[in-house]
Amino acid sequence: MNLTVLGAGAWGTALAVHACSRHAVYLWARDAAQAARLQSTRRNERYLPEVELPAALALGSDLAAALAHAAGGLVVIATPMSGLEPMLAAVPAGSRVLWLCKGFQAGTGRLGHEIARELRPDVQAGVLSGPSFAIEVARAQPTALVAASFDEALCRAAVEAFHDDTLRIYTLTDPVGVEVGGAVKNVLAIATGIADGLGLGLNARAALITRGLAEMARLGVALGGRAETFMGLSGLGDLVLTATGDLSRNRRVGLLLAAGKALPQILADLGHVAEGVHTAAVVLRRAQAVGVEMPIAAGVAAVLEGRLSPAEAVGALMRREAKPEA
Repeated sequence: MNLTVLGAGAWGTALAVHACSRHAVYLWARDAAQAARLQSTRRNERYLPEVELPAALALGSDLAAALAHAAGGLVVIATPMSGLEPMLAAVPAGSRVLWLCKGFQAGTGRLGHEIARELRPDVQAGVLSGPSFAIEVARAQPTALVAASFDEALCRAAVEAFHDDTLRIYTLTDPVGVEVGGAVKNVLAIATGIADGLGLGLNARAALITRGLAEMARLGVALGGRAETFMGLSGLGDLVLTATGDLSRNRRVGLLLAAGKALPQILADLGHVAEGVHTAAVVLRRAQAVGVEMPIAAGVAAVLEGRLSPAEAVGALMRREAKPEA
């Protein structure tokens, strides 16, 4: 199968490296200078410096050539959420497309499947998501992901493209639930980072993850997802990884906020996109529109917007009226 990965960040690079042992893979970088560095050094020094890029991996910045390479194969969009719409607009009609980005679109609040449905009903579209740090996939450490689409043939193509001894690909016909899980877990990871940074203990961490999962599931079901999806890889699995893993950028944002760092400086120092920062306010708008209460996400948004300090946000959560768990 011919595969084209659009976006040479850490995750796009890792997945391209993984797939190129069995398929013809073209990794596209938006910036021509970056593409030239990748070709000359055979390393992605900015995003994945530890991993050597195999000789079989084709590299370039020519979008037309990259898309032509994927004709009859598979296009994987590995940009941040802000790049999904322009990449979808560029692919030829009839393409098979998966995206890796997790979040709601800034401004419109749309999820990936909503963007694809409105913009490109002429392509087979879906999402590849789940608990995964890029470096571990590139190192061939055991990982499991879920490919979700309303199109079952596209899910089977994802299995053909990526499933092997080190990367398991499960399939699901609930892209709504998978995308809500992938988006909301980033916001909840900021919350958990704040709690850990304040030294609140393991009891608090467990409570935040559990009650955060409940918030995630309520929103997902209200938007059309299936409740059982949130007990799977893209719900509970991705939440646990992102909220507790030391490689999590969103968790690190929370830790640094708890330490008193200013958000602009945190983002400047991070050097990578932390989608939860941009997602928090959008999550609340979508939740309010469907009548779903999300107090943890609301607390994160208040901290990010400077309306509450981390300690004040925790206090507000703890003072909420007692109620039944279910």
